[in-house]
Amino acid sequence: MTVHQPVLAVEVLRAAAGATRVVDATLGDGGHSELFLRQGAEVLGIDRDPEAMERARSRLGSDRISYLQKPYSDPDVLRWVRDFHPQFILLDLGVSSNQLDSETRGFTFRPGARLDMRMGETGPTAADLLNQEDEAELQRVFAEYGDERRARTLAREVVRRRGTRDFATSDDLVNAIRAVLGPGSGPPDFARLFQAVRIAVNDELPGLALALPEFRTALEPVGSLAIISYHSGEDRIVKHQFQDWARRCICPPRQPVCTCRGRPLGKMDPRKPILPSATEIATNPRARSARLRVFRVTDAT
Repeated sequence: MTVHQPVLAVEVLRAAAGATRVVDATLGDGGHSELFLRQGAEVLGIDRDPEAMERARSRLGSDRISYLQKPYSDPDVLRWVRDFHPQFILLDLGVSSNQLDSETRGFTFRPGARLDMRMGETGPTAADLLNQEDEAELQRVFAEYGDERRARTLAREVVRRRGTRDFATSDDLVNAIRAVLGPGSGPPDFARLFQAVRIAVNDELPGLALALPEFRTALEPVGSLAIISYHSGEDRIVKHQFQDWARRCICPPRQPVCTCRGRPLGKMDPRKPILPSATEIATNPRARSARLRVFRVTDAT
């Protein structure tokens, strides 16, 4: 089993300094939570992936940590988070090394891997999405989640190919991508478009948008919310939400009298995203697209 390296570990610990009650809302293999526990914090670990949860339990034990196996945006989870009264909440929106390296999970584009990509145990798979969604929805997934300029052509190619044979393995999607993007396409294109399908399968962006305000209100005063994103769509949601919270007034521009909250809810600290160092990228190439944003609340009510 691969030992998952927590991304931006030093920077996350710096953001969490002084917190004694921490929510790791994307527990994964427990790398970040292990560091929180070493600092003496009590941790609530959340993850929808049963295999990741099993690995984390084996790694972290049961001292000062409790576990929830559900999506972080689940209403029950959000209630648990509020009741936990956290001072720091972390969301690492990436996929762990063990998930990526497992051919049975279907996150990889290595030859022969089945197209699953589910973070949990239920719901449609990546194969279901590629075989059943109409052309317009596939185009939206490739364009919005994969930043693909030829999304319409790729969606049309997927529909054409599945008319002859269902998509079942990574090879089917890779071959469709190559047919549209040409012989110059390679791993960066495959990774980007496989990620797009994964985001759609797990409904990740709507879940993120739903959870962010709930997490902010759950924080204790002067608490912090830290998000590590790897995809432009994720980062846009986080950036825009943080910017909105940091504004004093959110009334329409032409409104003569302020009727909104009239105060910022906190600040982005720092204002720009924190990126991994060249040293970290050299030792952990999967960190190269990571962006950490931190919001510090001044009033959690």
